[in-house]
Amino acid sequence: MSTAVQTAPPRRREPLPQRTAALSPSRAADFMACPLLYRFRVIDRLPSLPSPAAARGTLVHAVLERLFDLPAEDRTPERAVELLAREWERLVEEEPELATLISDDGLDAPDRQSWFADAAKLVDTWFTLEDPTRLEPAERELYVEADVGGLTLRGYVDRLDVAPNGAMRVVDYKTGRSPSEYFEAKALFQMRFYALVLWRMRGVVPTMLQLVYLGNRELLRYSPDEADLLATERKVKALWTAIERAATTGDWRPSPSKLCDWCDHRAICPAWGGTPPPLPERASLLAVDPEETGRVDPADE
Repeated sequence: MSTAVQTAPPRRREPLPQRTAALSPSRAADFMACPLLYRFRVIDRLPSLPSPAAARGTLVHAVLERLFDLPAEDRTPERAVELLAREWERLVEEEPELATLISDDGLDAPDRQSWFADAAKLVDTWFTLEDPTRLEPAERELYVEADVGGLTLRGYVDRLDVAPNGAMRVVDYKTGRSPSEYFEAKALFQMRFYALVLWRMRGVVPTMLQLVYLGNRELLRYSPDEADLLATERKVKALWTAIERAATTGDWRPSPSKLCDWCDHRAICPAWGGTPPPLPERASLLAVDPEETGRVDPADE
């Protein structure tokens, strides 16, 4: 299929607001993957469809966070699995719509028992990769924020380990499989983003960035240095400049790729024969609204 699309003529440029700009790794990744996806999420604010797999990932993250509330000797696979039901109840209480994603009868949603069994397998897998009895995280679900030349960077770090000598290890849990080379750069960008923010916050470059892939029992580790993080800072600033340019011109063209297969908005994408909704009024302001561009959601990050 040809991916050539006709783009709308440039819109009249509007001055951008003079206010603090903000960016999260999720919104940065959206724009890098596809400017139109960024538009759908930030300007049109189209919701992403909830899925049982995403909900299971949220649950597993919650269990791995809460497990460290227990004494070291009690951090066992059995105790972790016991936490699943309690944490699910808490998540459903906070977001009742999550309850619709699994079913007791299995007719319209994944069977509840098998869904929990899959979550338990992911939790068990984690114990084959790390030993929580030997870990005492300095932070869990840590909100990080720093200013880099007038641009505020925000995000959540799943876990931060700090050694007695001050060395920092940034850990992120992924419930899917480790990525191919095509997707690996995106995962490492997110981790470099966190490392850059921590460096600007604490004045120390993290020693290790560690991605824990529970889907296929893989660890992806990377040791950054100042040159890496300075390059990440330049990239983030360039991304924001590109976002501002798109905001003033209204040019939110699609960028078709393998990621399209998982996009919630493919039906309205012109690259696939769809028609996006008209740009809303004040679209140029919505595109750089820090409430959206810098919005951080632990489940999303």
